[in-house]
Order: sequence, then structure tokens, then C-alpha cells
Amino acid sequence: MSIAVIGMIAGMALGFAGYFGGFGAFLLVAALGALGFVIGRFIEGDLDLGDFFRTRDDRRR
Repeated sequence: MSIAVIGMIAGMALGFAGYFGGFGAFLLVAALGALGFVIGRFIEGDLDLGDFFRTRDDRRR
């Protein structure tokens, strides 16, 4: 799947959640989608868990 198709599917899911469930459901779907994205990147190996816990000085080295 291309990035454009995945983005379209995510946008449609957010649209349905907003339409049928209101703004609270929209925020819940958006937050869970972002969490799923981060977990997916972590599982694929593109993201290191230490990236979230390093200080700014450690990132420069």
C-alpha cells in the first residue's frame, strides 16, 4: 500500500468517527492511530525506545 492510500484510509476512519461519534470519538481514534503508528515503527525497527528518553545533550553526540 502506498502512503497516500494509508493516509486516505486514516482520514476516512477519522471522518466516520467524527461524524458518528462526535468530537470525543474523533480524538480517541486519532490518539489510538498515533499510538499504533509509533508501536508499528518500533516493531519494524525504525524507532528506538531510547529516542523518547534521551536528553537534548545526548542527541547531539
